[in-house]
Amino acid sequence: MSLLVDKTVKDYCDILASKEPAPGGGSTAALSGALAASLTMMVVNLSVGKKAYEALDESIKSKFVADGEIIQDLKDQLTGLVDEDTNAFNKFMEAMKLPKDTDEQKAERNAKMQEASVYALQVPLTTAQRCFEILQNQETIAAYGNKNAVSDVGVGALLALAGLEGAVLNVKINLPGIEDEAIRELAASSCKKLLEEGRKLQSKIMDIVNSKIG
Repeated sequence: MSLLVDKTVKDYCDILASKEPAPGGGSTAALSGALAASLTMMVVNLSVGKKAYEALDESIKSKFVADGEIIQDLKDQLTGLVDEDTNAFNKFMEAMKLPKDTDEQKAERNAKMQEASVYALQVPLTTAQRCFEILQNQETIAAYGNKNAVSDVGVGALLALAGLEGAVLNVKINLPGIEDEAIRELAASSCKKLLEEGRKLQSKIMDIVNSKIG
């Protein structure tokens, strides 16, 4: 089976719009994060080596490059999560189809469903964390990147928060299916913190972007 990330944008959108249950919001949240990282990397690549960049203090340039390297890695991780989220959904559907005629089969099916449910929770939680990490590393790029491309960092920040919030929704919708209370509580508290801190970071980045645009 071909990977979603290997399809054209049109084909991905057509699959997304179809009656197929996957890919869905979780996969799209990961894609939003990957696009956020990609846009931010474009600004990095349009900045390094330019006259304005070379005039910056060495400590700023060092931070700029380090943030870019982190975001490049996040882009690769989120690209993988586009398909991983769909794989998690399919794993749950496979568990649902297991036989349940005997007590032994019911127990086996429930165990597999719980395993798949936890996995389906962990994937979007990872997506949310990675999108948050993009926001953590965009400020210097917004502040010192190529001023002609600062709007692209802004769009990247908007997409990163959209990916974070979308992933959190997918965590929340999976919570009721988790029997382990400790797992539910940890996931819920993690999501709350990611949303609160992520919104603050995005707001700060957008303030920088808007101040530079004028």
